[in-house]
Amino acid sequence: MVDRDSGEAGRGRISAADRVGFRKWLGQFGDKPIELVVEGCTGWRFVAEECQAAGVTVHVADPAEAAGPRNRKMRAKTDRIDARMLREQLEKGEVHDSWIAPRHVLEIREKVRLYLDLSQEKEAWQKRIHATFFHQGVPKPDGKLLRGDRVQRGLADPDLSPAGEQAVDVALRMIAAIDADLVPLRAELTAFGRRHPGPKGLSREYGLGALLATAVWEELGDTRRFAASKQAVRHSGLDISIYDSDGKTRGRPRITRQGQPVLRWALYEGAVHASKKTSPDHLYYVRLSHQIGRGRAKLAVARKLARRCHHRLRALGDQAWIDLATV
Repeated sequence: MVDRDSGEAGRGRISAADRVGFRKWLGQFGDKPIELVVEGCTGWRFVAEECQAAGVTVHVADPAEAAGPRNRKMRAKTDRIDARMLREQLEKGEVHDSWIAPRHVLEIREKVRLYLDLSQEKEAWQKRIHATFFHQGVPKPDGKLLRGDRVQRGLADPDLSPAGEQAVDVALRMIAAIDADLVPLRAELTAFGRRHPGPKGLSREYGLGALLATAVWEELGDTRRFAASKQAVRHSGLDISIYDSDGKTRGRPRITRQGQPVLRWALYEGAVHASKKTSPDHLYYVRLSHQIGRGRAKLAVARKLARRCHHRLRALGDQAWIDLATV
């Protein structure tokens, strides 16, 4: 942190690192005009909220940009060194601030990430059932993912051993337990996406339903902070990178994956629909899929989708971020 009046700089260590401890630590500054910087990793939310409540100017440094000055010889090795580098960036005015979302957006963000975690866990159990069937030579059920009735027919197969039946039965119970939370959570997010102006505007893009539009809305954030749509693509981690040194390149181009995985998931799932003939990107997708393959073609469509979402949110302005609870 830096005292804006005296110019005195310092750092602090809070133990225990929770709201109560941090609130007490902030109390030592009284009404002094203080600026504080914290890296945008896990835990930044309660720090930012407590600073805002105490009238302290808070900067949430972008993790990728904050790590930029750390070359191979000056890599941060301790919390003390890391904190000093952040403080020096703050003093020089070189902090790349992340967007601090309003509280209602943060709440939806937590729910979307919970939904994706539950979905991935459910899919893992479904794949485990597939693996058990295949390992014991039981015919694979029709469809990509298993449904309860199909699994029950598989359990009645004489080629499935008692241990296999137990493994599948446990997996079914886990899936049922996950669905008990997953189904109402999906319904809640879908209903929100149909009501709120932000996701509602994004859902006009082909392939983005209410759920995916909500995920893109809360992860992409206020796009007015981006100077160009290519920065929105970079924020998603879908931009292309290649190693370049002294004019020489090495290796194949690859996506950076530096953004939020939830945003990449939502944009990619929306881009999957480009394979449909009714999609406005269908011809573009078909041409690229013949040249570079279907997977990379979908990534290209996802980048186009990120650019369009960037422009839609900019056009909506403040309307995209209203709190429905206060309207």
